[in-house]
Amino acid sequence: MNHSETPSRGSVMQEVGVRLRALWAVKTVGLTVGIAMFFTAYFYVLRHPQFPVTVMPLTWVDRLVTIRAEALPLYFSLWVYVLLAFALLKERAELRAHALTAIALSVVGLTFFYFWPTAVPPLDVDWSAHPSLAFLKTVDAAGNACPSLHVAFAVIAALWVGRVLRVIGAGVAVRAGNVLWALGIAYSTLATGQHVALDVLAGGVLGALAAWPLARRPVAQSRR
Repeated sequence: MNHSETPSRGSVMQEVGVRLRALWAVKTVGLTVGIAMFFTAYFYVLRHPQFPVTVMPLTWVDRLVTIRAEALPLYFSLWVYVLLAFALLKERAELRAHALTAIALSVVGLTFFYFWPTAVPPLDVDWSAHPSLAFLKTVDAAGNACPSLHVAFAVIAALWVGRVLRVIGAGVAVRAGNVLWALGIAYSTLATGQHVALDVLAGGVLGALAAWPLARRPVAQSRR
């Protein structure tokens, strides 16, 4: 792409389409296997703690955030975000780098959870008034708390999606929306009662450290 020219909306969408179609079979199989393996290990560690569980403390930030069921779609949108970040890659080298980063992040996070199991403290909330959040508690108990892998994966997705958007010439509004999406996911972990502020901070640091090698890696350019 000639960066002296301003890409049209159509050309940007065309490039997105090219990226989504590239290596789609490899992406589909890789994501399916990777997510299945991650959740198998995640829920095993969650339900079989081998060491005493540490209850994470609340901070003033937690007292500012109100529990809101409306944040639940944003919370679950992480997986759309992660899938999008992976789907926008179009070269095998990029796929390998991104996959290795995700694997390393998962291993580090699960190691923390295994040797230092943590949980969110009981919150002064009437969960019966938030049935959708009460259901979330039954599916994904508020354990495996620190660091928040929800936030860590959002940081990696934000970095890679943001870099791709710059390369293909997406507008400032779209790129700002990418940042807001990541911040919204971080907020949703607090608003759904799944994490406390210290979990979010630790997850953000872990995600940034894991993303550092990706940040130094060039993004495949458009062939237009």
